[in-house]
Amino acid sequence: MPLGSRAAQFGSDATAPDALSIRALYQRIDHALRGAIPGEVWVSGEVRSINVSSRGHCYIDLVDPVSARDNASPVLKVVCWSRKWSMIRPTLDQLGIVLDAGLVVRVKGGVQLYKPRGDISFILSALDTDALLGKVAAERARLIKALVDEDLFDRNRRIAVPRPPLRVGLVASPGTEGFRDFIGQLETSGMAFDVRIAPTQVQGRVAPRVVASAIRRFRAEAFDIVVVVRGGGSKADLAAFDAEPVARAIVDSDLPVWTGIGHTGDQSVADEVANRAFVTPTECGQELARLTTDLWRSGVERGLIAGRLARERFASCRRALDRQRRGTATGARSQLDRQADRVVHRSYNLRTAARSQIDSHERLLDDRAAKLAKSSVRSVGLGQQELLSRARRLALLPARRLEIQDLRVGQWRRLLGAYDYQRQLDRGYSVTRDSTGLVVRSTADVGAGSVLFTQVSDGEVVSTVNDAGRAGAVEGDDDNTTSHTQRQMDEGNT
Repeated sequence: MPLGSRAAQFGSDATAPDALSIRALYQRIDHALRGAIPGEVWVSGEVRSINVSSRGHCYIDLVDPVSARDNASPVLKVVCWSRKWSMIRPTLDQLGIVLDAGLVVRVKGGVQLYKPRGDISFILSALDTDALLGKVAAERARLIKALVDEDLFDRNRRIAVPRPPLRVGLVASPGTEGFRDFIGQLETSGMAFDVRIAPTQVQGRVAPRVVASAIRRFRAEAFDIVVVVRGGGSKADLAAFDAEPVARAIVDSDLPVWTGIGHTGDQSVADEVANRAFVTPTECGQELARLTTDLWRSGVERGLIAGRLARERFASCRRALDRQRRGTATGARSQLDRQADRVVHRSYNLRTAARSQIDSHERLLDDRAAKLAKSSVRSVGLGQQELLSRARRLALLPARRLEIQDLRVGQWRRLLGAYDYQRQLDRGYSVTRDSTGLVVRSTADVGAGSVLFTQVSDGEVVSTVNDAGRAGAVEGDDDNTTSHTQRQMDEGNT
């Protein structure tokens, strides 16, 4: 079939009248779900994961307990909105229930289809806490029975507390109120307690494992007693001390374990299997300080305590010196090894860098020599061209200067010609002088009887002044001559 025909066939199928839109398909699925599960139902499942968002919504993944380890088992997405979760969470904390992976729960809610993503969710409206309490109590009873059957329930209580118990292994969270209360009691007693702290998280999902690991850690060193303390909190916060790993670590310990977990309700499993249990960390510290102080004050025990203190101090100092010696030797060897490796590495880098620098400078010198040779040839050529150009310009310079000077001389000649004395006389101007040769500029310069000499373009006219302002010719009283001379004087001839 041609490609065009096949595309046309697909297009006609996609637009057939019986094709559903995605919205219509989801509407049918939603309608089918509401028809199959019209209201809320109870569902039982094992928690695979739980997460509370920053906005307070709780999201739980539930699976069937029989197939919880099967990755292909169906998963129910449970959503508890923040408003509902804010009411359920305090109840769980008050009852000491911690929702965690592996816990089987019964939840009530309705099925909902989220059409934008096509997800099916179970909207939680209620949680069966009675069933959870029963399971927690059953797990606690099972653990206690197992310890009794194994003859481990009171094993730690049968261990005698050393006299005096000065070397203390402390399992606590530093900086908390319970930690400060316990340490404060030991410090105010005035006794030389040697406290080694194992910083530990005392609540949360990982708390049972880390508390048990801290208790076991003190078995490898010579301590007199191990103390586990924690401040108050809800039952859920103290759930770690009902966990089997913590109870097993206490009953397996060869050192007496005291607890001061800080709750006034029912005792935890850790309290029941410990050597001694106290209601608060403060009471635990007070009893430890009192026991040591009473032994010190007792005359019978004073010498024993002093010797024990001296031996403990000496042993502690010796152990500290041994640790420092081992640490110093190990650190020195490590430093020498690192420095030797660094010297070898740096020498290799130095040789490589030196060779690289030499090669680089050799290439740079070669490049510069080649450029210098090219530059010298180019400079000689440019110099020769510049010399030829200047020689040509110098050869043309005298003739050019002469032409310029000729032009200037011509200009000066024309300028002098414009101011020539004779040319001014030719233009109709005249000059009148007195008998001394001075130029007459005003009638005030002459008097009656003065003789004047007037120079014109073709000669000179001699006149005699009759009175102020008038003059007559010497050779006659021609009206024309007198008028001409007078007109020249009136015009201010120069």
